Amino acid sequence: MLERVLPYAKTLLSQVISEGDIAVDGTAGNGHDTLFLAQLVGDKGQVYAFDIQQQAVEATRNRLKEHGLEHRAHVILDGHEKLSQYVEGEIAGAIFNLGYLPGGNHEIVTKGETTISAIRQLLDKLKIGGIIVLVIYHCHEGGKEEKDAVIQYVSELPQKYVHVLRYEFINQKNNPPFIIALEKVKKLPDSM
Repeated sequence: MLERVLPYAKTLLSQVISEGDIAVDGTAGNGHDTLFLAQLVGDKGQVYAFDIQQQAVEATRNRLKEHGLEHRAHVILDGHEKLSQYVEGEIAGAIFNLGYLPGGNHEIVTKGETTISAIRQLLDKLKIGGIIVLVIYHCHEGGKEEKDAVIQYVSELPQKYVHVLRYEFINQKNNPPFIIALEKVKKLPDSM
């Protein structure tokens, strides 16, 4: 049976994130992915969740608190492109939901240049075998440009260092979201 996009994102992350690991939610949003990552990393691990909107930070903190897991996550009011300023150590996995905050201001959207900057930083910090999952929503203003920029960037990553997967349903209407997953298979050279 084919998994839908969001469950498949969780399947991928479940395979690489274990108790005690560090994980990143590049777009905290309403906190669903942050909570999922906090459950995976256990009490010995940590999640770093980023969002530029106070509304998202509060929603994420509240969701974690409802489940008694706020001690497992740092919810940061800042852009994911600044993750190297906050995250130390090797990262097991990361997720991004690109686009806008559901229920929020649809004019505040993720951008190709900041997303690509975050991906670069994550690839440096990602452990061998670690995965970055990008759930790409692209039918909003600026979505096509971000989608195209991200696809171009990841398509040019050398396969001997990073495996790149695109997972999508091609017969669904209205530009459904799809996944780009990056698996680090070898340490990247400093020049990348």
